[in-house]
Amino acid sequence: MDFGTWPRLLVVDVEGNGATPPEAVEVALLPFADGQPDPQAVFSTLIQPVTPISRFVTRIHGITNDDVAHAPRWDEAGPKVAARLGTAWIAAHSAATEYSVLRRHLPHWQPTGVLDTLRLARRAFPTADGYSLDALLQHIGIDTSGIDGQRHRAAFDAHLTALLLREIAATYPSWDALIADGVPPGKPGTPTHEGDTLW
Repeated sequence: MDFGTWPRLLVVDVEGNGATPPEAVEVALLPFADGQPDPQAVFSTLIQPVTPISRFVTRIHGITNDDVAHAPRWDEAGPKVAARLGTAWIAAHSAATEYSVLRRHLPHWQPTGVLDTLRLARRAFPTADGYSLDALLQHIGIDTSGIDGQRHRAAFDAHLTALLLREIAATYPSWDALIADGVPPGKPGTPTHEGDTLW
């Protein structure tokens, strides 16, 4: 895999409040370039939702209503998120979910493409016992000792997903082959073929 051929890509993780539809309570955007995540350049912010965070969801990601009491609301945080996203490709684990949450919050935003590490992992590691981040962490043996923070927080999970993406990419010959398997149906970045066009 020649990582020099990759377009600008951000690994994205969004933590929600458990509402339906969910509001973002934390967003992390981690640049991925030359086959490596760049944790020094990560953008991460807590966000105060309109609907309080449910107790059940707090047990998952550890973010409490007290944690976000003085965080910016989306009308303040959203433009900063949008500016950093730009039109870059995004990658996430179960990327359709992250994409839909971000699109709901940023209706005018559109990435160039969406790459799903869950779809890719199912193809790259068919013998894995499961395809959650934790199951893949064990299957591949990804070292998380250099990741700051804790599991289920946005910056940590974005970094972990970036390391997973690096391992998956090593099993593919090219960017084109990767996106052929990794873009969810109907999402931006779906490869087009000359034969698909009717004249």
